[in-house]
Amino acid sequence: MTIRRIPLVEGEYYHVYNRGNDKRLIFQDDKDREHFIKLLYLCNSNKKINFREDIVNRKISAWDFERGDQLVSIGAWVIMPNHFHIFITSNPGGLEKQNNISLFVGRISNAYSKYFNAKHNRSGYLFEGRFKSVHVGNDKQAKYLFSYIHLNSLKLIQKDWRENGIKNKKEALIFLKSYKWGSYLDYLGEIRPENNIINTKSFLNYFPNHDSFSEEIFDWITQTPGV
Repeated sequence: MTIRRIPLVEGEYYHVYNRGNDKRLIFQDDKDREHFIKLLYLCNSNKKINFREDIVNRKISAWDFERGDQLVSIGAWVIMPNHFHIFITSNPGGLEKQNNISLFVGRISNAYSKYFNAKHNRSGYLFEGRFKSVHVGNDKQAKYLFSYIHLNSLKLIQKDWRENGIKNKKEALIFLKSYKWGSYLDYLGEIRPENNIINTKSFLNYFPNHDSFSEEIFDWITQTPGV
């Protein structure tokens, strides 16, 4: 068993991410994206959950499942066509003798891989090895990460926006508000089932209200390239 270069310590904060094997698309349509997002909610539990038995066969919404104690707290997240990003910290306790972050992300990766392979009639590894992690060691890094994750989707309309600046700022803001595959809308105050994925109580209150969050995002969009 290999040792992770960045150890996952309870009470610390991490940026975790992974992408498709050979950079392949891991989300091919909205059903794929919706399934993964539901797993973000369901797999964050001390209970061992089987999607078909606990959700499909019982004919309940995934969002109505009583999870009990949560393994981790999620501060921000986004999914892109071939990868995902999560800002995360481990909660005390767990089911197995391993870090809750590893347990949580491993559950999601395994469950989603099984779903994706069955749906798309394929076999083999879906993700590029085990997930990557970066320790978030200070407030400046943490606040930056909130913006980094929530602005990640802008690459879909302008790949070089970080290097060369946003060409159409109005279009960028409209696009962000239409992109529902991340926690951006939750920080804007939109009421939706996906609100249940994040737990901001475990994170410092960098944005005391929706306006302050919007201002932070707007500053990033309008700033000089390379800053």
